[in-house]
Amino acid sequence: MPKPAYIRKILFLKYKYISRKNYVFFLAILIGLLSGLVSVIIKNITYGIEWFLQNEIISSYKGIYFILPFIGLGLVYLFVKYVSKKPIEQAIPSILFALSKRDGLLEKSKIYLPLITAPLTAGFGGSVGLLGPAIASASGVSSQLGQLLKVDRKTRTLLIGCAAAGAIASIFQSPIAAIIFALEVFSLDLTFASLLPLLIASVSSVLTSYFFVGNSVLFNFNVSDKFQLSDTFFFIILGVGTGIASIYFSKIYFAVYKFFERFKSSGQKLIVGGLAIGVMLYFIPPLYGEGFGFINDLLEGNHLHALGTTPFDQYLDNIWVVIALLIGITIFKAIAMTTTLAAGGAGGIIIPTMLMGSALGNVVGKVINNLGLDFNVSEANFTLIGMAGLIAGVLHAPLTAIFLIAEITGGYQLFVPLMITVSMSFIITKNSISQSIYTKELAEKGALLTHDKDQSVLTLMKLDSVIEKDFTVLNPDMSLGEMLHSGVSKSSRNLFPVVDNEQYLVGIILLDDIRTVMFDQSLYETTSVETFMHNPPDYIYYEKDSMKQVMKKFQDSGAWNLPVIKDESYYGFVSKSKLLTAYRMELINFTN
Repeated sequence: MPKPAYIRKILFLKYKYISRKNYVFFLAILIGLLSGLVSVIIKNITYGIEWFLQNEIISSYKGIYFILPFIGLGLVYLFVKYVSKKPIEQAIPSILFALSKRDGLLEKSKIYLPLITAPLTAGFGGSVGLLGPAIASASGVSSQLGQLLKVDRKTRTLLIGCAAAGAIASIFQSPIAAIIFALEVFSLDLTFASLLPLLIASVSSVLTSYFFVGNSVLFNFNVSDKFQLSDTFFFIILGVGTGIASIYFSKIYFAVYKFFERFKSSGQKLIVGGLAIGVMLYFIPPLYGEGFGFINDLLEGNHLHALGTTPFDQYLDNIWVVIALLIGITIFKAIAMTTTLAAGGAGGIIIPTMLMGSALGNVVGKVINNLGLDFNVSEANFTLIGMAGLIAGVLHAPLTAIFLIAEITGGYQLFVPLMITVSMSFIITKNSISQSIYTKELAEKGALLTHDKDQSVLTLMKLDSVIEKDFTVLNPDMSLGEMLHSGVSKSSRNLFPVVDNEQYLVGIILLDDIRTVMFDQSLYETTSVETFMHNPPDYIYYEKDSMKQVMKKFQDSGAWNLPVIKDESYYGFVSKSKLLTAYRMELINFTN
């Protein structure tokens, strides 16, 4: 399909007048502006739905709020089944997979689907966040723009990182944390060539956010209680607590998804999930929606307003009942969030993680203050730092956690306790769970890019690019004479696959295997291919073996060629020389 005239003009001007570096800077500005716009759109749609429901529905029918998430999930179900006809994918994992296995190519539907399904889910009270869908939509915009302007894979990857940074910077107005998120989660290299575009995209996205929504911030809080050296032990305890909670969060996430796998239809998942969420919301109202109001109430010290109306209101004058309810929120937020997603909803996990961390941090602060041992710590500070501990543990992104909490609250005075709690949480979680929620399944498939260059190069390589098929195929019943005249004499290879009538590889023959008998004409009709064939040192299984496994098979077997099996049939060979050449070329492209 020919490109529009204005695109051709842009490409012409780029190649003639603009250096690659300046071109990337220009694209980073554009991606930042678009990411900021996407974030504003998804927030405004969601908040518009929330405003309508609060003022027109909930205010008239006060007991109906716990039914609304079920309605939202139902609308998403109908939209997916009859309109989009595309399954909902988790935002960050699907982007990471596209970066490693699809050259950063995202479908156009990635742009608009999150703008519809996420507001329906979160706007109706689903216990999820908007950051993941905002990143997905912004990344879709970036990928499509990169394809339109014919940028290479490496630049496309960087621009998707810029889109993610832009979305975070716009929602939280935290450009530094946004840059670090892109480096930590998307495994971008920390170089000047990547750092400056990320910074440009983050700043332009924040400016877009300011333009549309002004100077309003998510958390209206300034740190007034400074760090005290005597509180160090308590922040260590908080770090241990958030580490354990992060492990719980990750395990419950996969456990709930596994539970919903037993239901064959999306309708069954919707019914079970919707009812489960309704029950949880009835007893624990703060699980409703994203939960920014809950976090702000805790930061202001208003835990009664944060808890809302519950069946336990008559007992809230007892601080230990309040603590128990906050512990319940900590426990059930992970369940409610995952149930919303597993039942067919769309949303992110970062903001629910923050809510869970804020509740846990507030619990630790309240327990310390009410033990009767004359301790007095800032519950607001513990609320903040609890959020950082959960982000570090659940996302495996400690630097993002530190800078995000510091930036959104202006709490740079808390850097020391942030580092204490975050490092404890991350160490505990990492030692127990090697991969985050985002990366676990991708790592198991060998489709995860990391800061390990060797691993990343192998992940980016495609098996199809190194498979050779120009081998003369032999049949086991073929005589030695037939093999020499029909096979060896017409082939430039010294390796011959032996395949039966069903295309199953039954063995291989090397030229060395027949060198001593190939001129003995007395054996031409009396011996067959089956006499000389033998098993290969190992097999490569198409679509099952990762490139890391392929490389290891060559290393362990010492072979120069290994056969490829696809659907149990012979498909071709991979040679060590071609594999190493492809590896070197990919390494050059990756590090250039």
